[in-house]
Amino acid sequence: MGASMTRVTSILRRLTILAIALGVLLLLAQQMVRLWADSPLHLRNPEPAALVVIAPQSSAKQVAAAVVQAGVDVPAWVLHTWFRWSGKSRQIQAGTYEFTEPLTPNTLMTKLTKGEQALAKVTFIEGWTFRQMRQAMRDAPSVQRTTEDWSDEQIMEAIGMPGVPAEGRFFPDTYVYPKNSPDLGIYRQAARAMQAQLESAWQRRSGLAALDKRDDLLILASMIEKETQHDPDRQLISAVFHNRLRLGMKLQSDPTIIYSLGESFDGNLTKRHLRTDTPFNSYTRLGLPPTPIAMPSAAALLAAANPAETNALFFVGKGDGSSHFSETLNEHNAAVRQFILKQ
Repeated sequence: MGASMTRVTSILRRLTILAIALGVLLLLAQQMVRLWADSPLHLRNPEPAALVVIAPQSSAKQVAAAVVQAGVDVPAWVLHTWFRWSGKSRQIQAGTYEFTEPLTPNTLMTKLTKGEQALAKVTFIEGWTFRQMRQAMRDAPSVQRTTEDWSDEQIMEAIGMPGVPAEGRFFPDTYVYPKNSPDLGIYRQAARAMQAQLESAWQRRSGLAALDKRDDLLILASMIEKETQHDPDRQLISAVFHNRLRLGMKLQSDPTIIYSLGESFDGNLTKRHLRTDTPFNSYTRLGLPPTPIAMPSAAALLAAANPAETNALFFVGKGDGSSHFSETLNEHNAAVRQFILKQ
């Protein structure tokens, strides 16, 4: 009996020593992992950043492989094990990520689990034409140029607006997107933004607005956008155009002619230009032009929907960005002599 107890005691002592040793090894292993998690990782490639695209529903193993393939210098199995050991592998979010030095496993994990995607941006300016917008898209950073060789009509069909002229259908703004996004998605986002802004302005139009269709509001807003960037004048210019539409007068807006001249316009609008009939010549044709002539801002849309209460039928630039408004032709001619001819 005594010998048996001695053997049991000896075994228990050895097991205790083994458990302690294993515990110590586990603590050491955990400490080593913690030290590694805060140690720098390096990039293999000469580029200053590694761009990683994580597809939806990617496994931890696939994420580790994508990170390593993008240029982060760490064995994929080590990174995969780290993901699993951390308990956060299921929190990794799909998206486009950019990793730059200094980089540690912890900072890498934080980006992936918080969805801190690599972002870029492109800005479209009020008054730009669609041609200018397309050029900005070609110059935009970190974007997939899938539509670069497409026609305007192909782009409009792809975003769900087949047969709709592209001009003026996109809202001027700054758009932020994950790097490596397709350009078509940005076009679609800008088009939806314009539809929302147009609908908002249409719903807020006043009883002074002489327009029957949303498209007419968009066209008129584009003309106002090109006529002035002086905020106090927007509603007054809108009123001039609305008054002329009611009276059946030609709108006589220089920007419509300049738009029809396109890239051939050299900055000098001549009498020949005013007399040459085109669908966009508001000196030779009644009513609004057939399409917008630019991307109008929210302010121009609201001005088109809410003209000022005035009998003015004419306006002329004063040379300081603002305009002078007149109710009669005689008053207008006097203003032209004063502000344009300096007489």
